Amino acid sequence: MLFNSFQFLIFFPVVAVIYFLLPFKYRWLHLLIASCVFYAAFIPAYILILFATIIIDYIAGIMIAKSAGKKRKWFLVLSIVANISILAVFKYYNFFIENTNVIIHKLGIVTYDLPYLNIILPIGLSFHTFQAMSYTIEVYRGNQKPERHFGIYALYVMFFPQLVAGPIERPQNLLHQFHEEKYFNSAAVVSGLRLMIWGLFKKVVIADRLALVTDPVFNDPHLHTPLALAMATFFFCFQIFCDFSGYSDMAIGAARIMGFKLMKNFDKPYQSKSISEFWSRWHISLSTWFKDYLYISLGGNRVSIPRWYFNLFFVFLVSGFWHGANWTFIIWGALHGFYLVFAVISKKYREVLARVTGISKIPWLYNSLQTATTFILVMLAWVFFRANSVDDAVYILQQFPKIVQDIPQLHHFMRLVGLNFPMNFPQLATACLLIFFMEAFHYLQSRKDVTQLFERLPIFIRWSAYYAAILIILFMGVFENRQFIYFQF
Repeated sequence: MLFNSFQFLIFFPVVAVIYFLLPFKYRWLHLLIASCVFYAAFIPAYILILFATIIIDYIAGIMIAKSAGKKRKWFLVLSIVANISILAVFKYYNFFIENTNVIIHKLGIVTYDLPYLNIILPIGLSFHTFQAMSYTIEVYRGNQKPERHFGIYALYVMFFPQLVAGPIERPQNLLHQFHEEKYFNSAAVVSGLRLMIWGLFKKVVIADRLALVTDPVFNDPHLHTPLALAMATFFFCFQIFCDFSGYSDMAIGAARIMGFKLMKNFDKPYQSKSISEFWSRWHISLSTWFKDYLYISLGGNRVSIPRWYFNLFFVFLVSGFWHGANWTFIIWGALHGFYLVFAVISKKYREVLARVTGISKIPWLYNSLQTATTFILVMLAWVFFRANSVDDAVYILQQFPKIVQDIPQLHHFMRLVGLNFPMNFPQLATACLLIFFMEAFHYLQSRKDVTQLFERLPIFIRWSAYYAAILIILFMGVFENRQFIYFQF
């Protein structure tokens, strides 16, 4: 069930109202049933996969707490292997078979292809797999007591607001909340609805509008001019942000209405001054997951310098592979790993250069250059993330320098964009204005607490703003039931 669907518009209010009307002891069951209905709206049979991992991890958590010595580790290994195996079969099996077939054909080992599996990737499999793994890891580390109530544990994994695209919650943050009685709070309801409206605005008004450009251009890049490819790449930066952060906002808002607190998943990432800062602001629940469970386990930065570089690069390589079974995602992750390693190596030289040129004495200019450089690096990496193949990504990147040749003719802007460009000038201007509006709002947020300022306004102004936002969504939204981009992961 999509957050931007008519189904959810009916589903969520009914679930929330019944939740508060029910006695506390039955609420967990109500939310669990609602979560099953929510997930079954995609492919009903795949809910059995969730139940299988839930049973394994529930038993593993209890056995880890009961056991001592090597037995504890074996139960943890059993849980992790079970989760990774399911993820590997559904998400990576065909990728490995495809690449194996290429190798064996080139080596002349066999003349037939190894068989593929005709399966569809379960929605959000990577998200709830990582959330389930965090539970058994935290129990093993002694940071979380095992959950004895099977229904509550199942709800922790299946809680519908963040089931299919996060945030990836740790058990310490979410599990105990299901044991606490929640009371109807009008302020929380208004705050949650406001966040859901903002998330829906970002999804259907901005992200899905930008998709009208990015989808046709990236799906057939050879039909488009260098300027069109550059604009589609620029638009994709904001499409994927508005799409994914829009989902997170709606998930956090929906949970907040019912009294639950989910972690913040995005924090104005395109204001970052470095790639490291970008990853502290982008998909925070995933980046902290990799930091806590993989990077630190590898030794983090408490190792030799070469090993530290390896740890940084390897974590982002794995992160790229987590996003998708395609070489484009692996290269995308590798690029970010390279960026981080290069940033560490070049830090002293960049600081010297800033002092010598005197730019460090002009803070606004220095910060602006850092932000612009970070954005460009992230944008170039997004090409691999969005492209349908490595060849397409390389072709697109090769076209960017050709834009310089067209600068003298920029007054013929729409002609340079090309006849195949899917937007006319007014539509293009609207898309750019929406991006500007959102980033201006983010800039204001970084300077002042916009929420507090808004809540101090007279009630008629606030409600007028709510109605205006809803009208903008209704009249400017692109309602084509587009899935959220991160559902595929």
